[in-house]
Amino acid sequence: QVQLQESGPGLVKPSQTLSLTCTVSGDSITSNGYFGSWIRQPHGKGLEWIGSVQYSGFTFYSPSLRSRTSISRDTSKNQFTLQLTSVTPEDTAVYYCARFFWNGSTWYLDYWGQGTQVTVSS
Repeated sequence: QVQLQESGPGLVKPSQTLSLTCTVSGDSITSNGYFGSWIRQPHGKGLEWIGSVQYSGFTFYSPSLRSRTSISRDTSKNQFTLQLTSVTPEDTAVYYCARFFWNGSTWYLDYWGQGTQVTVSS
C-alpha cells in the first residue's frame, strides 16, 4: 500500500523558509516514472502545483514560484523535501505531497498525502 506523509512546522514567520518533508512508503521515489510532487491549496482557492522531483533527481518548478523553491530528496530514507524561501502570508495554505506517475504514454496523479496546514504569520 502506497502512502505519503507530510511533516514539518505548521507555523512559519514572514521572510523565513518553509520546509516540509514527504516520507513515502510502499513505493520507491527512484522507480521509473516517479515524480515526487508538492501541491498547495490556499483556503477557498484552487490547487497550485509547486514543483516535482523526477525519479532520476531532476527537478521541475512552477514558473511563478521557481525563484523561491527548492525540492531535494534523500533516497536512503525514501523522502523528498520542499523548501520555500522568503515566505509571506500569501503562502499560507494546505500543502500536499503527491505522486505524479508517467508510464510512457499517460500521466497519473494517483497518490496523495493527507495534507498539512502551513500558516505564515508573525
